[in-house]
Amino acid sequence: MNQQPKRIEKASNAPKAKPRPSPAAQNGPEHFDVLIVGAGISGIGSAYHLLQQCPGTSFVILETQADYGGTWRTHRYPGIRSDSDLYTFGYRFKPWTGPPIATAEEILSYMGEVIDENDIARHIRYRHKISDASWSSHDKRWTVTAHDLDTGEARTFTAGFLWMCQGYYNHDQGYTPEWPGMADFKGRIVHPQTWPEDLSLADKEVVVIGSGATAATLVPAIADKCKHVTMLQRSPTFFRTGRNAIDLADELRRLEVDEAWIHEIVRRKILYEQWVFTHRCTSEPEVVTKELLSAVKHYLGEDFDIAKHFTPHYRPWRQRIAFIPDGDLFQGIKQGKASVVTDEIERFTETGIRLKSGKDLKADIIVTATGFNLNVMGDIAFDLDGKPVDFSETVTYRGLMFTGVPNMAWVFGYFRASWTLRTDMVADLVCRLLKHMKEKGVSQVVPQLRPQDSNMPILPWIDTENFNPGYLLRGMHLWPKRGDKPEWQHSQDYWTEKNQVPCADLEDGCLVYAK
Repeated sequence: MNQQPKRIEKASNAPKAKPRPSPAAQNGPEHFDVLIVGAGISGIGSAYHLLQQCPGTSFVILETQADYGGTWRTHRYPGIRSDSDLYTFGYRFKPWTGPPIATAEEILSYMGEVIDENDIARHIRYRHKISDASWSSHDKRWTVTAHDLDTGEARTFTAGFLWMCQGYYNHDQGYTPEWPGMADFKGRIVHPQTWPEDLSLADKEVVVIGSGATAATLVPAIADKCKHVTMLQRSPTFFRTGRNAIDLADELRRLEVDEAWIHEIVRRKILYEQWVFTHRCTSEPEVVTKELLSAVKHYLGEDFDIAKHFTPHYRPWRQRIAFIPDGDLFQGIKQGKASVVTDEIERFTETGIRLKSGKDLKADIIVTATGFNLNVMGDIAFDLDGKPVDFSETVTYRGLMFTGVPNMAWVFGYFRASWTLRTDMVADLVCRLLKHMKEKGVSQVVPQLRPQDSNMPILPWIDTENFNPGYLLRGMHLWPKRGDKPEWQHSQDYWTEKNQVPCADLEDGCLVYAK
C-alpha cells in the first residue's frame, strides 16, 4: 500500500501586522499612477527612487505579508544572514554602517529606517494578496484584484504602470523533493523557509539536507544547540571565507570620514574586487579553485577529505558561491559539533536516512535545505484584454520588461553580485521611462522585437552553461526568453550592465509608444 509522503511542517509564527486603519468598504477601484508589487528589498528601494525621481507620481505598494521585508521577514530559521555584503546589497542611497555580512534583524532595521526617513509607510497596504491583473487597451491601465487577508474582502486597484518587485520564488512553501519512506520517519521534517517556532533542538540529532547558502548558515547556527548536526550533500559546493569586517571601512571610520563617503568608497572597492574575482573564475578557474580549497584546508587541516566534501565538479561561479564569515561552518566541523556527509539518499527510515552507500544516518530532525519553488510574476494571473499572458512566450527587454506586455517592469537581480544593485539600476530606467512617456504625452509603452531582430536566436532566460543552480533549472520552462543582444537579455553581468542600462536609448525601436 502506497503511503503519502510526510508533510513538511510549516511555521506557526506569522509576522505580526503593524496597526493600520480598517479599510472602508470599497465603492470603486482606487487609482494610482504606479502600483508596486511587494514591500521587500526591491519594492522599498523602488518606492524611494519613485519619490525622488518622479515627485508627484501617485503610487501604492501591495504586500501579501503582514510587514515589510520580503525574504528577511518570511525566512526565520536560526542564523539567517545575508550571503552578500551589505555595502553592495544595501541601497546606494543609504549608507550601511554595520558588519558586511548582516543578520535578518539588522537588514530589517536598515529597511525600516529607509521607510521612516522617506515616509514610505503610508503608501503600503499590508496583507493584500494579488490574484489577477488585467490590462485594458481601451483604458490604457491595469486593473488589479487583491484580497485583504484580514477582512477577506476583494479590493480593486487600477494603475497606469505595474512595477513587479515580488521576487522569483514562492514565500509560502520551499522546495522539498519527495523521497521514498518520508512517511515512515518518526521524527520531524522541516524546511528552513517555514521554520516552526516550537522546534526544540536540545539533545537532538539533526540532519540538514543541502549544501547551499542556507545550509551553510543554518549548520553553524545550530551546532551549539543540538546534540550533533550533519550536513548531507549530494555534491560539494564552493565557499569563500574571510573576516566579517572590512579593514578599509574601519580605518575610514577611525579617521571620522563621513558615512556616505565610506559607503561609496567601500562599495566601489568591493565591486572592483568582485569583478576581478568573477573574471578570474572563467579565465583561470583552476587557480581560483585551488585558492578556495586552500582556505577550507586552513580551517579543517591536511587530514580532512576536502577532495570528497568540498571540491565541486564544476568551475567556480557556475553556481552561487556563499560567503562563510570567519569560517564558522568549518570551525563547527573542526570542533566535532558538525559533520559533512557526501552521498545520495536512498530512502527515509523510521530513525533517519539510508544512503545509497548503505550507511544509515540517525536523525531526530531532518531539515530540507533544498531550495525554492520558483514562480513567475508572483503566480498572478495576467491577461491582456481578456487573453491570458504566458510569459514563457515573451522575450525580455533588458531583463525588466517583456514583449507584448504593456506598462510593466520587473526587478530581477544578480546572482554573481548583490541583488539590490539591479534594484537601483532598474529604478533609474523605469523612472526615466515614466518621465519620457510624460514628455511625449503617451500613456502606453510595449516592448517589441524590431525588424533587425527577426533572425535573432531566442534563448532560455539564463545561459545554463554559465550559471546553472538547480532551483532555476527546475522552472526554466516557465520563464521569459532572451535574445543574444544587450537589448533583449539580462546578462547577469553587473559590470557590463552598469554602463549599458543607464545609456539605453528609449527611442531605438525596442519600445513602441501609444497615446
